[in-house]
Amino acid sequence: MNDFLQIISVVSGILMVLMILLQQRGATLGAGFGSSGELYTSRRGTDKSLFEATIVMAVVFVGSIVVSLIRG
Repeated sequence: MNDFLQIISVVSGILMVLMILLQQRGATLGAGFGSSGELYTSRRGTDKSLFEATIVMAVVFVGSIVVSLIRG
């Protein structure tokens, strides 16, 4: 069971990192340093789906770590 939880932790962690890197925050040079030209933008389409999938992967990752710690 611990091997299964470790595999889930590693795979969900890698997928979460990839999903975070795929999310776009503007195309300007300032966006790369944390400042974006837009004050507020709403997520639409695939950007929203990718955002929600990232949240799910984060929950799976944290959940698998917690269950692994509880099971010892």
